[in-house]
Amino acid sequence: MMPEPRPAAAADAAAIAALDARVNPSPWSADAVRETLARAGGFVIASPGAPLAGFALFAQVADECEILDIAVDPGARRHGLGARLLAAALAAAATRGARRCFLEVRASNAGAQAFYRAAGFVEDGRRKDYYRSGQGREDALLMSRALP
Repeated sequence: MMPEPRPAAAADAAAIAALDARVNPSPWSADAVRETLARAGGFVIASPGAPLAGFALFAQVADECEILDIAVDPGARRHGLGARLLAAALAAAATRGARRCFLEVRASNAGAQAFYRAAGFVEDGRRKDYYRSGQGREDALLMSRALP
């Protein structure tokens, strides 16, 4: 059984960046992760002595939260880790006074869209040509949900 998500620390930055590089077409550098953790927040999940299974990075300004990046190692998927990481980030933001959470997702990433819809996010709009892709550029779907 995988342990509960724990707050991410600067010491996790290299492992977060390494996992992101395996699953994200536009991965974050370890320096970018460290900077984000210094000014925002994040959670990681891993069994003791095992590689990082997943992470979630988020930011908050006033009463708004934004999911910046979330990933689960392909070998650890389909066990609810992404949902647990997302729930931890949303709960932390709500505790800090966030009332709404936003995110953007690649228009081609149907799996991520379904994941976020299952977590209560709805599509709010689209940013044309937001992401780089192998075929040039692709749109970002903007999604949000209220926090309790």
